[in-house]
Amino acid sequence: MKSRGACGGPPIPARLFAFNSGFFRERRLRRILALAGHAVRFGLPGPADGVVVWGQSPTAWRGAAVAGRRDLPLIRVEDAFLRSVRPGRAGDAPLGVLIDPIGVHFDSSQPSRLEQILQTDPLKDATVLQRAVDGMARLRWLDLSKYNLHLANLACPEPGYVLVVDQGLNDASIRHGGADAQTFQRMLRAALDENPGMRVVIKSHPETQLGLRPGHFRQADASGRVSLLSEAVSPHRLLQGAARVYTVSSQIGFEAILAGHRPRVFGQPFYGGWGLSADEQPPPRRTRNLTATQLFAAAMILAPVWYDPCRDRLCSFEEAVDQLEAEVRAFRADRRGHVGFGMRAWKRPWVQTFFGREKPVIFARTAAQAVGLARKTGRDLLVWGTSAVPDHRGVTLRRIEDGFLRSRGLGADLVPAVGLIVDDQGLYFDPSGPSAIETTMRQPLPDWARRRAERLQRALIQSGVTKYNLQGDMPDLPAGHRVLVVGQVQDDAGLTLGAVGAVKTNLGLLQAARAALPEAVLIWKPHPDVEAGLREGHVGATDLTEIGAVVARMADPLALIAAVDEVWTLTSGLGFEALIRGKPVTCLGVPFYAGWGLTSDLGPVPERRLIQPDGSPLPRPDIATLIHAALISVPRYRDPVTGRPCPVEVVVERLTTGTMPRRGTLNRLLAKAQGVLAGQAWIWRR
Repeated sequence: MKSRGACGGPPIPARLFAFNSGFFRERRLRRILALAGHAVRFGLPGPADGVVVWGQSPTAWRGAAVAGRRDLPLIRVEDAFLRSVRPGRAGDAPLGVLIDPIGVHFDSSQPSRLEQILQTDPLKDATVLQRAVDGMARLRWLDLSKYNLHLANLACPEPGYVLVVDQGLNDASIRHGGADAQTFQRMLRAALDENPGMRVVIKSHPETQLGLRPGHFRQADASGRVSLLSEAVSPHRLLQGAARVYTVSSQIGFEAILAGHRPRVFGQPFYGGWGLSADEQPPPRRTRNLTATQLFAAAMILAPVWYDPCRDRLCSFEEAVDQLEAEVRAFRADRRGHVGFGMRAWKRPWVQTFFGREKPVIFARTAAQAVGLARKTGRDLLVWGTSAVPDHRGVTLRRIEDGFLRSRGLGADLVPAVGLIVDDQGLYFDPSGPSAIETTMRQPLPDWARRRAERLQRALIQSGVTKYNLQGDMPDLPAGHRVLVVGQVQDDAGLTLGAVGAVKTNLGLLQAARAALPEAVLIWKPHPDVEAGLREGHVGATDLTEIGAVVARMADPLALIAAVDEVWTLTSGLGFEALIRGKPVTCLGVPFYAGWGLTSDLGPVPERRLIQPDGSPLPRPDIATLIHAALISVPRYRDPVTGRPCPVEVVVERLTTGTMPRRGTLNRLLAKAQGVLAGQAWIWRR
């Protein structure tokens, strides 16, 4: 049985025989091919089979020879243009590949599947072109490229330079792209001659920066107005500051086109010859003029086969970006390593899995020891919650807290979290100062991000996923105007810091709701940790009777939200859940979601959420902006199945299907014991 090539093209046999070890060593590569319908085999192929090789690698001739002798299809596989954090030579597997039954995209001596799409496909599908527009904007916003070792905080040269792009020595895209080593020297001379008096910056290849492969330029080439840039700076920022761009066949030439440049191209890369570049030797087969959007649509959406390593399935370009975004964010935050402080012993193993992928987290006993270790080792400081860390000047401090999609079970029951808020500005529940969520909320939300937030909102509503995902009963509720009043843990930092108004207790919240709504049906929902006997925050039966509140014990919070007309809270995250589901929310404290025009606020909202620095009113964000900030932009997620950093959509699926860590009897006993050790013997008794 044969399948069609990507976007049509010659059929690709189901069985593909390989003659180099890479296809058998690289599990990810075999898996992508298998999911695309092609089993990789070793041996001699039959008449219905095909032969697979890696691009124009040094061993590709073996497979080409077998295919030629047996008159079989030859399939060439290459990395897609959005690959991984590190190059393949550094060990990272690709997120996508090009499976090509015609040629290979960088070999200009013959057509390729990508060239066929660019030459013959109408490239007028409005949906695909909109996806391309969104994708281009998103890659710039997230600072993503083929490889992603670059760091956003590294300074680029002063704008106004001529950018000359180096590549790895003897790279196949040079040998088969109408160029050689002398082409690079000719390119540099042209950059100098055509731009008299201007600075020329030579950008080295990521593999050269890692010491994996030399480039064509050395430090000796940097003299006069020529400088060699070997730091891992952002390609997007580098292109933003460039006046002109010169390349042989580097992918940066492709990204230059997407950034609005018309690069001078000295080789014959896939993006040359379409009217978007100034080509020294355009391939004569390419007779069409394209837009940058069409080029992107073909190269990133139509031609590649993308893979989701968490869900273990083929996926869309957008889902591949979701995954790469999660992995790159983790790399950038963890690359220097962390010193952890303020974390109980039971949290440390899963904090290690979250933040120790680049370097193991070192845990300190005291704040002074933590700061000293961070300064000595150059690591960042990772602190749980409100733990005090005096005098941490010169150290990057990040505070972590449970995210709003956390687990199937309570944190107080020692159930590990799969989502954490990581904040280098403050704490999201402390309105006395800014936080990452608040800062994000103040920024305009791009259209592509809004659409993602709206899809996430629909998924949360349809799946019924919440922070803890606890099961519960639904009591019979009296008829009338029902108001859900949400209880909280009385000594929780979210309450002690966020309840900055006149009302600071659960009882006070109930009394305020009754005073404002004398005829309403008040439904009191105690906090799950309080009901489980793990934390304090109990409201006595006598008080509840006097107020006239119906108690919803161990009730399903989403069923309650659906059954009521509005929600009252101090600072509870259940208010956020209610906003997601379109219910009116009144806040007596100042939670992270208050003060933006989405809630009725009875607490003293900070001016930061109301006005801009120049005194003008701050535009009111919508629920999509809140969802994107609180569930997409700021948190970090870890897939409990694969252990990888993952996007929020994967966590929602895991929470929906139940493939999550759960509490056990031992966890319950340890949860009780931690209360005793903290001097809270009442927890053990409850």
